[in-house]
Amino acid sequence: MRTRLLFLFRASISLLLFLLLLTWSAAEADDEGGQPVIADITLTASSGQLRLSAAVKNCFTKEMLEGVHNAIPVTFRFKVSLERSRSYWFDQDLEELSVNHTLSYDPLRREYQIDFSEKDHPKTTRSLAEAERMMAELKHIEIAQLKELSSGASYVLHIKATLAENTLPLSMHSIIPFTSLWNFETDWRVIEFKY
Repeated sequence: MRTRLLFLFRASISLLLFLLLLTWSAAEADDEGGQPVIADITLTASSGQLRLSAAVKNCFTKEMLEGVHNAIPVTFRFKVSLERSRSYWFDQDLEELSVNHTLSYDPLRREYQIDFSEKDHPKTTRSLAEAERMMAELKHIEIAQLKELSSGASYVLHIKATLAENTLPLSMHSIIPFTSLWNFETDWRVIEFKY
């Protein structure tokens, strides 16, 4: 009797561990091929500026990359807003900005070009992985002057990424049926902090 109970206990523990592992691996697979999300958000204070770094995960689809290789540029638009949080009153809007990253491909040179609205010059690369990384990353974007922030006050930063609607020329929306597969938009990420 005792050995039978011990066997049932071990079998139920093994089954429980198997189900837990199965659930964990399904969540991992969902993470890798899931919806686009803003991740790795970092706020820093340097050179008198509040700066933001972040990255979008799961933002490229096969259809988007095929479009890029067929000379259709892709533009990601990052929307960022900063508010001062005030109790018993409406929050005060401090800054609102939009940052665009546009990816295009030159088949003759076999290189990708990424245009950044926050930088003066575009970057080129022959590596698709590097082009995707540059498109999806925000690095040290100036959000606000530190002198505009009050010491000890609470602030809220909102950030979101979308595929810009003007990516395709107007006539191509009716010709290319897969454009709806290109649509992506992350949820707003909200970061609360004190300065």
